[in-house]
Amino acid sequence: MASSHLSRTFDQVGNRTTWTLSVWIKRTGIGGQQNFFGSFPQASDYERIMFNNDKIYIAEVAGSSTNWECETSTVYRDVNAWYHLVYRHDTTQASANDRIRLYMNGVQQSFGTNSQPAQNRGTAINTADVHKIGMGASSEYTDCEMAHFHWCDGQSYAPTEFGETDATTGIWKPKTAPSVTYGTNGFFLKFDNAANMGLDSGGGSHNWTTNGTIVQNKDTPSNVFATWNTLGYMAGYANYSNGSTTLVGNDNTYASRSNSTLAASSGKYYMEFKIIDVQGSSYPGVGMISTENAMVDGQVGGAANSVSYRAGGTIITNGSVTATENSYTDNDIIGVAMDLDNGAVYFHKNGTYQNNGNPTSGASKTGSLYSFTPGTDTYHFGCTAYTADSELSANFGNGYFGTTAVSSAQNPDDGNGIFEYDVPAGYRALCTKSLNAEEYS
Repeated sequence: MASSHLSRTFDQVGNRTTWTLSVWIKRTGIGGQQNFFGSFPQASDYERIMFNNDKIYIAEVAGSSTNWECETSTVYRDVNAWYHLVYRHDTTQASANDRIRLYMNGVQQSFGTNSQPAQNRGTAINTADVHKIGMGASSEYTDCEMAHFHWCDGQSYAPTEFGETDATTGIWKPKTAPSVTYGTNGFFLKFDNAANMGLDSGGGSHNWTTNGTIVQNKDTPSNVFATWNTLGYMAGYANYSNGSTTLVGNDNTYASRSNSTLAASSGKYYMEFKIIDVQGSSYPGVGMISTENAMVDGQVGGAANSVSYRAGGTIITNGSVTATENSYTDNDIIGVAMDLDNGAVYFHKNGTYQNNGNPTSGASKTGSLYSFTPGTDTYHFGCTAYTADSELSANFGNGYFGTTAVSSAQNPDDGNGIFEYDVPAGYRALCTKSLNAEEYS
């Protein structure tokens, strides 16, 4: 959502003392001020809930005065996991500490700053004014993905109405059809209609207006897809957007290295890169890197136990040039097939595998451009960018390069993921459902 948002002017005043917000959030950018829900009748008069330097901050402001404010002690910087946030607002409570209650994954959070509203105080939220999701008064966009956004007017619900602990895994998971009442202005945004991302599924027809481009993807709380790890070692030499799938080098002295947020030790995995802007013959470079080298110096291909296919066509393995294949340039799509069961990596350019590679050849590793001993480590997909313009966009299976959907919509055998080119038989997208099946089958 980094430069887009949803907006809606409420038709009427609802319950201004009691309501509940429940939403699943996956952060794709950290730091700064990122507003994800609030009422903004004027630029200087508002009530909002936001990430403030990675803490959750909730406040009501009138002009230059802050009427009340609460901020968590905890920071939330995980860019791989989905958080389930529940905010219970109930100023009718006699106990001040019960008027603003915040929960993450079912657990109530403590406030380091805890200046709660007065009893029975009405809120700026739920007035007949403009409300926004994913943006502040004029900026402060939220860099995140969202799922199952419930807002219940006139109700104070516990997080167990919206989520529960999985009996097998112990992981907090969503209730996809909670039994809740939405009230006068309430709504439920499933984000399941790509043509209308503001569609209300709560029964009240309280639809929201889409501003900018909001992309629907396959990443959900029940199946997490890899993105680039913006907290990774050397990742700071690049800028990230589009849910941390687009990467642009930002330094003319140092090359970035980005690793996927997920890694695997067995199974077969596939992903695609679309090259947006080539800078010279060496960058970008795309490929694979081992977990043990994900926190040490060295680019993808330059570090031990890694391989990179560079723009000029060179294949660099463990710091040495081991082959030269076709070069690639702007708008080319490079596919990477990673066979961790047999110890092989294959590259294609626009669907044609280099070195006459055959990713389904198994132990023979026909045309593999990197061969290694399987079972000794876990591996990430990785890439390297250099200079302030070197740019590429990754499709880990969400079906998009940036905000543009793939045109052919090819699926892996298990149905998890959407790609531009045919996925070799037996290969999977790097996502939690496929990982669980491959690693623990």
